[in-house]
Amino acid sequence: MPSLHDATRGRLLFGGDYNPEQWPEEVWADDVRLMEEAGVNSVTVGVFSWATIEPRPGAREFGWLDRLMDLLHAHGIGVVLATPTSSPPPWMGALHPETLPRAEDGTVVSYGSRQHFCPSSPVYRRYATALTEDLAARYADHPALTVWHINNEYCTHCWCDETAAHFRRWLTARYATPDALNEAWGTAFWSQRYDTWSEILPPRTAQYMRNPAQVLDFKRFTSDALMECFTAERDVVARHTPHIPVTTNFMPLWAGQDGWAWAEQEDVVSVDVYPDATDPLGGQYNAMLADMTRSQAGGPWMLMEQAAGGVNWRPVNHPKPAGLNRLWSLQSVARGADAVCYFQWRQSRQGAEKFHSAMLPHAGEHGRTFREVKRIGAELALIGAEVAGTAVRAEVAVLHDWDAWWASAQEGRLSSLVDYTSLVQAWHRGLWENGTAVEFARPDAALGAYRVVVVPQLYLLRDAAIDNLVAFVRGGGTLVCGFFTGIADEDDRLRPGGMDARLRELFGIRTVHEWWPVDEDQVVGCDGFEGTLWSEELEPDGSAETVAAYRGGELDGLPAVLRKGSAWYVSTLPQPPALRALLGRVTASAGVRPVLEGLPEEVEAVRRGALLFLLHHGRSPVTVELPGRYTDLLTGADADGRVELGRYGVAVLRELPA
Repeated sequence: MPSLHDATRGRLLFGGDYNPEQWPEEVWADDVRLMEEAGVNSVTVGVFSWATIEPRPGAREFGWLDRLMDLLHAHGIGVVLATPTSSPPPWMGALHPETLPRAEDGTVVSYGSRQHFCPSSPVYRRYATALTEDLAARYADHPALTVWHINNEYCTHCWCDETAAHFRRWLTARYATPDALNEAWGTAFWSQRYDTWSEILPPRTAQYMRNPAQVLDFKRFTSDALMECFTAERDVVARHTPHIPVTTNFMPLWAGQDGWAWAEQEDVVSVDVYPDATDPLGGQYNAMLADMTRSQAGGPWMLMEQAAGGVNWRPVNHPKPAGLNRLWSLQSVARGADAVCYFQWRQSRQGAEKFHSAMLPHAGEHGRTFREVKRIGAELALIGAEVAGTAVRAEVAVLHDWDAWWASAQEGRLSSLVDYTSLVQAWHRGLWENGTAVEFARPDAALGAYRVVVVPQLYLLRDAAIDNLVAFVRGGGTLVCGFFTGIADEDDRLRPGGMDARLRELFGIRTVHEWWPVDEDQVVGCDGFEGTLWSEELEPDGSAETVAAYRGGELDGLPAVLRKGSAWYVSTLPQPPALRALLGRVTASAGVRPVLEGLPEEVEAVRRGALLFLLHHGRSPVTVELPGRYTDLLTGADADGRVELGRYGVAVLRELPA
């Protein structure tokens, strides 16, 4: 099985999406000159070129791509070759309107943008695999080819009749009989029982709330339907080039794909990451997505897209201040990226993304952005040989699950203020601010390598996952669990007692009498801190220690935080300083130490392989005390006991012999 190592060949990849079909061919020579100047060694080609390659049904215009591939190879630039199937040409929608997706209310989503295809459409799939077949056959032996990139940011949903038929086939394979489906969906409620498969539809716009189990299964189905599109094209290119790794770019924390399941189908896991340059926690968000992607990959991963400056899809789009692009790029490398890439190489002059930044911006080669890009390219070349392929180790796992996320977002939930991804980020933030190395894991994964497992919230938990958590604690591991966890089984059927009985015993809870959501901008008082979003009326069984109790209000004196042995339960969301302190206490009790002690507040430390990365997320200079003597690979200077970091400063340190 090919891997990212086969593509990187002991170096870090650096580059971005290259869309030369937007420009006259005479511009290409200038592009490769500037790519060489910037240290670019990899570009992604063809992502949105379907209409250029196939301007009419069955036509093939490969001449321009032949010349481009040859040109890039002649200048030592590898190609991540994309199948351009994310944006069908207008002729497909005009000739085959059944390929266009339909919204929940039946509205046809027209062509004229991108991702305008129904994943279940056999016509779309036939055209997509035919084009992929010809693309793979033509470039299988081209020396520039390093990675296959299938489609782009799979994100399409559809509720059309073709999707309905596909959904019924999926359900038949899952449940075998309508009676089994009725049991799983709880269709006795509201007279929703189905007698035949033909009666079942996707959860389209309804008079009132839709069946949450039906919606949950449709989300599972949609992820699988998109994956069928991916694997069909993946299998084509793999047949032609079994030695070339295959990827598709995830969108970070996007609900439409089960990232764990998708990662198992890829040779390389890649992601597109766009933190807000004005967000004071942008660095933590970047770190969290790096940790998640590295965990899905099981090792090095590709940063397929980021912005060199601003984007164009936020209400207000700010550029990145000088130095921030470099900081976040090297932060991704510190946390396991073996490729640092952008959307895109040359900034577009027309189209919907002409205000989205690029490595080579409208300001040109003398602009500040391109100067910074050149610096990043040079520094990646300096450290690549010592970094590429090395691992980041962690003793703490954060559990994350798409089924739990999908189920928790149902229409009839107790509080719309409780957002799954915000909870994951809040708990990761506490660990990040403590300097704790973190990985992500699925609830049913082997957990024996970790000292601490953190569950921000997993509303839905399968029996096997619950047994896994219990076994982890019984085996000596430390578990800290957030509120409203273990409430429902895989069919979104609520468990008696307000929480699964195995978890209640684990945490020392006899009953969860009531869930008490907290209003926006309100807090609940607790011993030593204030909680937000949620609280719970817990009756302990006498076997657990009340670490913190609620103070004031209806829950006065009842436990807010319980500890039974090495199992902790937190029934509210402590405000950030309190959650950070709690997580520090939990990890310290399990023998987990920060990567580096005594860091200034805005400095992050990450160990990757034998190297220590220091990343300064502030603007004022700071001094970091070091536990020994080091050489900074970026500057070549020795650091004996301390290192100075300026605004958004970075040091990549190799320890020297004593």
